[in-house]
Amino acid sequence: MTSHAPISGTFPHFAARWVDPALGFALGWNYWYSNAISTPVEITAATILISFWDSDLKHQAAYTAVICILVSLINIFGVRWFGESEFFFSIIKLLLITGLILTGLVIDLGGGPDHDRRGFRYWKNPGAVAGAGLEPNHIGVDRFLGILTVFVQAGFSFQGMELTAIAASETESPRRNIAKAIRRVFWRIVIFYILGILITGMLVPYNDPALLNGSGTATESPYVIAMQRAGIKVLPHIVNACVFTSAFSAGNSFLFAASRVLYGLALRGQAPKIFAYCTKQGLPLVAVLFTSLFAWLAFMNTSSSAEVVFNWLVNLSTVAGFFSWLGMNVTYLFFYRGMKAQGFDRTKLIYHSKLQPWLSYWGIFWLTVFILVTGLPVFWDFNASDFLTSYINIPIFFGLYIFWKVLKRTKVWKPTEMDFVTGIPSIEETEVPEQPPRNFGDKVFNVLF
Repeated sequence: MTSHAPISGTFPHFAARWVDPALGFALGWNYWYSNAISTPVEITAATILISFWDSDLKHQAAYTAVICILVSLINIFGVRWFGESEFFFSIIKLLLITGLILTGLVIDLGGGPDHDRRGFRYWKNPGAVAGAGLEPNHIGVDRFLGILTVFVQAGFSFQGMELTAIAASETESPRRNIAKAIRRVFWRIVIFYILGILITGMLVPYNDPALLNGSGTATESPYVIAMQRAGIKVLPHIVNACVFTSAFSAGNSFLFAASRVLYGLALRGQAPKIFAYCTKQGLPLVAVLFTSLFAWLAFMNTSSSAEVVFNWLVNLSTVAGFFSWLGMNVTYLFFYRGMKAQGFDRTKLIYHSKLQPWLSYWGIFWLTVFILVTGLPVFWDFNASDFLTSYINIPIFFGLYIFWKVLKRTKVWKPTEMDFVTGIPSIEETEVPEQPPRNFGDKVFNVLF
């Protein structure tokens, strides 16, 4: 959709334009809220990582304040500084995950100082799949529930992939560069996420006491545990520092995305007009400043266990993120129907998928499942706070939709009524000639970035 319309407002605007203005309103505020509270989640994570070096909880407030200010300043300086910082952080993340996979493989094969060849030992004892602890008398059922209960953490880890499309209106040659970025993100996830999970499961058993010590600090990291057990002294500090920059980068990105969505809502009259104010450089300053206030929710970790606060915010932001992805898939189905009805050739877009629209149906099914099973453990041991953080987003989302539907008396667009032209720049207006790589170094750079 972005390859057709690289404009401000991104997918909430697409939903309002091609599905129903009420859906665009609900998705926009939902996505803003999701990213706004994800910012303190990442700041909390960064604070937890600092505790690897400084376990004095009295210092958490100072660390939180410094991180909040830095994240806000990077976004206030505008997209140029945001882009520069994210490029730097991306290099660190690529080097980090590559180093972790290689180091983990070396440790697993007995190449560490302890020369202990682990292999797939932990896949046999205690096993490859951990149970949820909800049905201890039925091992198979408990392991199945264990898989279901980690959807929230897994979903949170995958959130943010859509950021490449959200930055379209502020990107040079958005159609070509976003198409490249999306293809590379897919392969990075397949290689780094899946391979990283495999190595992690080989290094530390799921019932390791150090993994479950309840400290809520970085000492619970499986890679830190594996390196310390293998007798590697310096590397855990380097890894923790790199993971810290990753958490900082994620908070930076979430604040960027939330402010741009709020700006887009203001442009369409779905948020106060003051949030549409831009500087001469095109920075939505008021939207950035307002959204930055939510970063300070991270101070909740100084008055309660950082781990508890972290899990609350993760639940809230992840379910809101699931609704955003659900809305994207629904919007695409309408987009697909509209383009087909009006005679647009989807294959002529710079980016398109041959597996659509079936991928969208697949996504809608699984995202609905994820939303419903988010709070599964609470039905075995009911806890009001956990139930609310798991399911409060459902009435919030549908409440937003119904509110705007009733207030503005909106309607669902028919395929022939959808607007695929107004305000959408042509390819000639957005794309500049691509500079071919001049040497081998440029080719490697283009593949990686």
